[in-house]
Order: sequence, then C-alpha cells, then structure tokens
Amino acid sequence: MAEFIDALALLLISVGMGILLSALYFVFAAMGKINDARDKLAIPAMAIGFLNFIGGFVISFTWPLPGGYNMLYGDPLLIFGLLLSTGSFMFYLGKDPSMMSILSFLLGIYVILGAYAMVVDHLEKGVNFLPAFVFYLFAGIGALLSPIVLVKPTGASKVLYYIEFIILVVATFAALFIGYNAFLQHLVDFAHYFPA
Repeated sequence: MAEFIDALALLLISVGMGILLSALYFVFAAMGKINDARDKLAIPAMAIGFLNFIGGFVISFTWPLPGGYNMLYGDPLLIFGLLLSTGSFMFYLGKDPSMMSILSFLLGIYVILGAYAMVVDHLEKGVNFLPAFVFYLFAGIGALLSPIVLVKPTGASKVLYYIEFIILVVATFAALFIGYNAFLQHLVDFAHYFPA
C-alpha cells in the first residue's frame, strides 16, 4: 500500500497558476489579441489543467485525513483542471471554448457554497480562514462571471473583461499565498517524517 503524500501545497500553487492563465486570457481578449493568447497561453494551460485534474482526482478519491477537504478542495480542483485542460485544448485547435464558461459558472456555484460552508460550518479557523475564504470567494465569483466571454469585448463590455481579470488575479494571489505558506509549513511538518 502506498504511503500518503501531502501534495496540497503543490496543488494550491498550481491552481493559482491555472487561475492566472485564465485571467490573462481575459486581458488578451479585451485587447483583441486572441491569436497571441492562443500562442502564449493554450499549451501552458493544458499542462497546468492536466496537473490540477490529476491532483484533484487523487484528493477526491484517496484523501485519508479527517474532514471534508476531499469535497472542499479536491472535487472543485478536479473539475477546474478538466475544464482548463479541455478548454485550452479546444482553444489551441482553433475551436471556440466559450461554452466551457457555462460549465465554469456551475463550478462557481460549488465554490461559492464552499466559501459559505467555511463560514457557517467553521471549516477553516485562525490564520487560515481569511486567505482561504478570499480564495474561494474570488475564485467562485470569477467562475460565476466567466460567461462574459459569450459577449464580444467591444466598447463598454471590455470593462467586464478587465473586472474579471482583477477578480481572478485576487483569487490567484490568495491561492499562491496559501500554497507558499503550506509549502513552508509542510517542510517543517515533514522534516522528520519516516514512512511506517
């Protein structure tokens, strides 16, 4: 039987990377540089999306620690990874991935409910609460607003693209903050860990 490996820090950093790539798409689209977005973002987004999908799959189905973190973190990570890798693959092939935004909207509901559960059910406490709540809240809002890609970025609608970019950047920084802190903490926690 394999030993438990805590890859949560890595996956928090990779979800931040994936959200950042999504945010950059909105900037490129607002500037009318879709071909540049395809050239610069599609392949990295496929790779990060695949990593998030695999990591989310492992957490969803093998999380051995107490609590519902497989549902709170693993499940939305799995779906985000699947949407990011599939959408970026479609984009790379020259297909219109905008319908993926409807699925992102549905994921946003799940993530907002996760933010709600953190507060109501006290799933995060102490110093972890605020960054985790900000991450879930802004990632959820960003996913809920993602169908704006169905509107062409012309005139006033460009502002929506920039607002989406800002929301996703806040979610990115929150994820990276949690991930880098988890990395530092896990270095200490596992410094003298030996498998049984």
